[in-house]
Amino acid sequence: MDDLMTVVDWSRWQFALTAMYHWLFVPLTIGLSLILGIMETIYYRTRDERWKQFTKFWMTLFGINFACGVATGIILEFEFGTNWSNYSWFVGDIFGAPLAIEGLFAFFLESTFVAVMFFGWNKVGRGFHLAATWLTAVGVALSALWILVANAWMQYPAGMEFDPAQMRNVMDNFWAVVFSPVAVNKFFHTVFSGWVLGAVFVVGISCWFLLKKRHLDLANSSIKVSSVVGLAGILLTLWTGDGSAVVVSRVQPMKLAAMEGLYHGTIGQDLVGFGILNPAKEVDNNEPEMLFSIDIPKGLSILAKHDANSFIPGINDLIDGIELTPAGDTIHTVSYAERIARGKQAHEALRRFDKAMTEGDQTAMAAAKADLKADFPYFGYGYYDNPEEIVPPVGMTFYAFRLMVMIGGFLLVYLAFMGYASFRATRWLENRWVAYIGLASIALVWICSESGWIVAEVGRQPWVIQDLMPTRAAISAISSSSVITTFWMFAGVFTLMLVAEASIMVRYISRYIKTDVKH
Repeated sequence: MDDLMTVVDWSRWQFALTAMYHWLFVPLTIGLSLILGIMETIYYRTRDERWKQFTKFWMTLFGINFACGVATGIILEFEFGTNWSNYSWFVGDIFGAPLAIEGLFAFFLESTFVAVMFFGWNKVGRGFHLAATWLTAVGVALSALWILVANAWMQYPAGMEFDPAQMRNVMDNFWAVVFSPVAVNKFFHTVFSGWVLGAVFVVGISCWFLLKKRHLDLANSSIKVSSVVGLAGILLTLWTGDGSAVVVSRVQPMKLAAMEGLYHGTIGQDLVGFGILNPAKEVDNNEPEMLFSIDIPKGLSILAKHDANSFIPGINDLIDGIELTPAGDTIHTVSYAERIARGKQAHEALRRFDKAMTEGDQTAMAAAKADLKADFPYFGYGYYDNPEEIVPPVGMTFYAFRLMVMIGGFLLVYLAFMGYASFRATRWLENRWVAYIGLASIALVWICSESGWIVAEVGRQPWVIQDLMPTRAAISAISSSSVITTFWMFAGVFTLMLVAEASIMVRYISRYIKTDVKH
């Protein structure tokens, strides 16, 4: 059992490591591809050779980043087979179909038009080249769509039915998978946040030029374009973030409770604007939830349900199966103890079905299948004996959420300021502190982006598929030593890849700063 848990923990760390590194490259690819399309469109319409040079400069940085993103993405997909084979079998074609479609987009649509975009200057017409640049941006977004559809299904399994004869889930409604509320919201939230990251990156590098007082035309023009993209992106990210809160409160209330460090909810629940969790607080004690907090009255009820007087359940409320009506009356829902019991009944029904199928007893098969279908929504709970095991890591989820929100608030103000400065008050761009903040914001936007994924994925734990499959039931039959070895191998390779990407970009920018580009 100890070795099993070691395999589970190290497999989780390995997948998290790969995903976190991969996510360093993906949003920049999304954001830069849009900015490239806009810049080349300006060149196409004005025939101003300066904009062609601007586009080529940022396109080179896009290409360096794109290559690293492809490399880490391939490894990430392979890990589903090597480390998570039980999961891969259990999800059947539901998970495989979006990944297959993503592969088609990534390796055919993206690769084809990326090649034209990079090598087609002066070889194809200006209109065709512009189309290739925009189709690359579309391909990047569509590639992200199918990955996010697969991830959203793990958060909210829809459009499927469990087939006991195959011991796996079977897709019965493709469009329910693609257009689930989680998938739609997650796609737009991710793409818009990618616009923000790409924009902050461009503004930050442009500030480097401003500090060096070189290629000021490139810097000022790039800040104008990227600040508009970034400001639009962050406003739309806030809008989709609001939608995410509503969806999470409906389909993953335990994640929402962990995000707020909330154990006992109430009608008109406050939102913790800033707080410090009490490390002594557990599910089974009466310690206060917070050591210190600044709350927004009724903020969580408004955020999660758009109703200031709605009830938001906490961790203990969900475990006990308790909700409150607007009048304050108690409603008993399905407690976690009952979910565990019904999950074990589903497991027993599946064993009875398997035995009856082996014996060819059609009547017993039909009865077992009916029992399984009735309890299947709680199938995953049958792997547990204690409701406290099903609580996600509260501290990491709570602080990651606040870090994301605080940095996001700063970026909103920052991008609005840079947009105003670039169009209306260019003298502000000459201030060295403005340039230093621009460079520092590159690191902040990545911290914000990674924090968002921590909230999404750590807040879902211990589930690999919400309510249906815990992480510990999803792993492959491999030794802990092999997982530990490959973890450190990947950590070394990914770190070297990141260092290589950063150093190549820095060298390229440094050389470009020293050149005199003729327009």
